[in-house]
Amino acid sequence: MNAKKKAFVPYANEADVVHIGDLMLENRLDRITISGDVDLTMDAAGLAHARRLQEIVNAVVERLEAQALPDRLPPPDVKTVENPFG
Repeated sequence: MNAKKKAFVPYANEADVVHIGDLMLENRLDRITISGDVDLTMDAAGLAHARRLQEIVNAVVERLEAQALPDRLPPPDVKTVENPFG
């Protein structure tokens, strides 16, 4: 029985995370963060991982190509707050 996979809409929110093996793809409004690793083994499981990864990367590329993009994003606005414990 195939479990229904959740749609991953690139740059849609700050919440979606997809796991492919030990690879993690995190959705953000201005970036997709990819961390971890996955073995694309020469078997049915490896093919399934490769297809899912390809599907997500293709969606990311399509979204980026549909936008007017700056050369680089500005650095994030990081604020330092006083330590509430110290």
